[in-house]
Amino acid sequence: MPTRVPFDEALRATVGIPKQSKLLDSSPRSRVWRVRLDDGSPVIVKQITDVGDAGADADTRFAREVAGLRLAGRAIGPAVAPAVLATDASARVMVLEHLDDLGKTDDWMPGYAESLARLHALTGPADAGALPAWSGPTAGDAESFLALARALDVPVPSSVSDELAALLDRLDPAPHHALLHGDPCPGNDLRTADGVRFVDFERASLGNGLVELAYFRVGFPTCWCAMSVAVAPLAEVEDIYRTTWRGLTGREVPGDLADACAGWLIQGDALVERAHRGTVDQLARVPTEDFEWGYVSAHERLIHRLGVVADMTRAHDHLHAVGRLSSALAVRLLERRPNLRPLPAHDARPWY
Repeated sequence: MPTRVPFDEALRATVGIPKQSKLLDSSPRSRVWRVRLDDGSPVIVKQITDVGDAGADADTRFAREVAGLRLAGRAIGPAVAPAVLATDASARVMVLEHLDDLGKTDDWMPGYAESLARLHALTGPADAGALPAWSGPTAGDAESFLALARALDVPVPSSVSDELAALLDRLDPAPHHALLHGDPCPGNDLRTADGVRFVDFERASLGNGLVELAYFRVGFPTCWCAMSVAVAPLAEVEDIYRTTWRGLTGREVPGDLADACAGWLIQGDALVERAHRGTVDQLARVPTEDFEWGYVSAHERLIHRLGVVADMTRAHDHLHAVGRLSSALAVRLLERRPNLRPLPAHDARPWY
């Protein structure tokens, strides 16, 4: 793997001359350096690689991240992402503002929720086309979820298919234009003196912010470090998000949080890391095997999401049958694997 920082003459003329650099830990999808320029100022240099994401090529991911960061740069008041200082599209390199991360904090979620709402509120209908629309669950996901129930010999209420079809219609991102991070996981949120800022916008999109607010309930579905949030802090962070959004936009958050959670439940790809998404039907693996991502197994993630959807839809007008099926599936999985653990608590999140 190349370790020399990729800094061409154009970047040197724009930003400065690199004097010192250190290659940082990052995912296979990118190489990241902390660079000290000749004037003593630090910057971050990120280069998108050709590996680690079956769903998008490197050029697409580079363009998507730069576009997302530049939209995030609109923030008035405390920033919600690092500034883009310069880019070299031919080498898929971006030079970013260096952020001083304060590290571990006892109560990390309120600041996270506020910055997430501020990020989502930055864009609107005029930004349609600036980023891809959010890609949610498909009819294939819905069928895989039903096939899972059949494989586990769990009776499927007759109205579930219709409820799932209507759910997919309601999750259509077309009416929504919130700036979504795409992977707002621990490690992609930095705590600075001015508040939480998000990094790694490779999957940025436009859609309904509720699909990312739902992370608190469904256990951070795109993250290796799945977590559960207790009732009291969950109510607090959701209130902070909605209050912040309302203050910035003058309106209520659109959509239904139960829909967003159900959407994450039926997506089998939300059980595996990004490199394995879009490769096989992950829900079809569940009846015959369990598989780990990070320190949590697929069955443990799935049990948590099933419980969330069952609880949220007990009196739901549109997802009542889906909720009953979710409850029955959770019982069946626990019968088969009684030693499954609950997800770690939110205060056990990893710090980098």
